[in-house]
Amino acid sequence: MIEEENGADARLQAISAAIRVVPHFPKPGIMFNDITPLLLRPKVFKDAVEFFVDRYSSMGISAVAGIEARGFIFGSSLALAIGAKFIPLQKPKKLPGEVFSEAYELEYGKDCLEMHVGAVQPRERVLIFDDLIATGGTLCAAMKLIEKAGGEVVEFACLIGSPKFKGRYRLNGKPVYVLVECRR
Repeated sequence: MIEEENGADARLQAISAAIRVVPHFPKPGIMFNDITPLLLRPKVFKDAVEFFVDRYSSMGISAVAGIEARGFIFGSSLALAIGAKFIPLQKPKKLPGEVFSEAYELEYGKDCLEMHVGAVQPRERVLIFDDLIATGGTLCAAMKLIEKAGGEVVEFACLIGSPKFKGRYRLNGKPVYVLVECRR
């Protein structure tokens, strides 16, 4: 077991180290955690996805909702690996047809998410995935979309999160799982 734990620790360290910090992006004062270098390292990318697969493969998740755009990368990979459908949650006017919309506050402004009507069925167990959690506003908006359709949010999953979200943190009563802490 110790070898497995040390192996997991080494993989988590590699994942964290592969995240690049870009100061003052997209606005002054924001320390942007860029996952592009992680995506350019196939083993590290695969390890990150496998941590989530290990966590969620036996939780009866029927859908993974990924938040545009980086949440699509991990969310769709995870959905395929656990045999769940993938639901894209996008910015306004990017989904054709009838949509649910939810406006929300960001750390540096306002935004809106949309989801196709019919993407989630009543009582469907949904995991919401985003690359990063800063304040929780985007995840809360995503949860409202899923609940409008009658789905049940099981948990929020994020590759990166501020230290307050590590451990047993809950957002609107739902658990938040964060793989690694934000880099500064």
